[in-house]
Amino acid sequence: MAEPAPPSQPVIAVVGPTASGKSAVAQAVALALEGEVVSADSMQVYRGMDIGTGKVPVAERHVPHHGLDLVDPGEAYSAALFQSYAREAFAAIDGRGKRVVLAGGTGFYVRAALDDFRFPAGEQVGNPVRERWQRYADEHGPRALWERLAERDPESAELIHPNNAVRVVRALELLEEGASYARQKEGFATVEPWAPAIWVGLAVDPERLAARIDARVDAMFGEGLVGEVQGLLDRGFEQGITAPAAIGYKEVVAALQGGCTLDEAREAIKAATRRYAKRQRTWFRADKRISWFDADDVDDPQGFASLAERIVGHVCAGAPCS
Repeated sequence: MAEPAPPSQPVIAVVGPTASGKSAVAQAVALALEGEVVSADSMQVYRGMDIGTGKVPVAERHVPHHGLDLVDPGEAYSAALFQSYAREAFAAIDGRGKRVVLAGGTGFYVRAALDDFRFPAGEQVGNPVRERWQRYADEHGPRALWERLAERDPESAELIHPNNAVRVVRALELLEEGASYARQKEGFATVEPWAPAIWVGLAVDPERLAARIDARVDAMFGEGLVGEVQGLLDRGFEQGITAPAAIGYKEVVAALQGGCTLDEAREAIKAATRRYAKRQRTWFRADKRISWFDADDVDDPQGFASLAERIVGHVCAGAPCS
């Protein structure tokens, strides 16, 4: 099937670190401009992982939301699959005469959707090379997997944390395709846009963001995170929710299995989320297309309304709004 054409109007990309207010701002912009939201979050694609991934509750979705609940926990998913999904969603939204608002915390998913990345067939599900290395990781552990990469491609290994088995597997796949993760990463900056876009970033003072993250994690426990995790365990999804990227889930699993207390799990989630937010800030700050907006007061109703109004004005100034 032919790839869809880019939308007729620029995509509005709302990006920033976790707890910066992306989801709420994206929805407010979509409401103001008769749009629909596409989530670009690598964990929100998983069904049943709702509280811990910060999905907008169904009752609070005032415009259509896409990119949520696409696969079961642990099911293989990738930026390439998201690219195909997102572009089909863009075409459908555009066909309805609506604006596309992309809400992104996973930087590579955002760029896969909007920039002209060409993924090899190995990026898709059902790749025997990927499955072989994943089995190796399951049998020997992520550190042993990383050491295999370090032996064969030390330059790429230096760029990947030893516990990030997903990325290590991808680097080993690339080696067998005659390519290099390190060389590919260097080329990210030169990839041309696929679709016109207006990039909006939400900037929050680091100390304020850390406090907001702590409050969000406390709220997740109050909303029933432990019960959500137990339910996923009962349904047989332990492997999927203990993956390194499953912040908020693997820590609670450890507590439920006696590895730590729930209070210790809560503090571990806060620390891991703060580290993740720092990586997100680093990723997005490197993209010079992004216009940054002060989102320190996003939790205040008046501050939020002012921020949303300023962003809508910025979007309309960049591309006239119908």
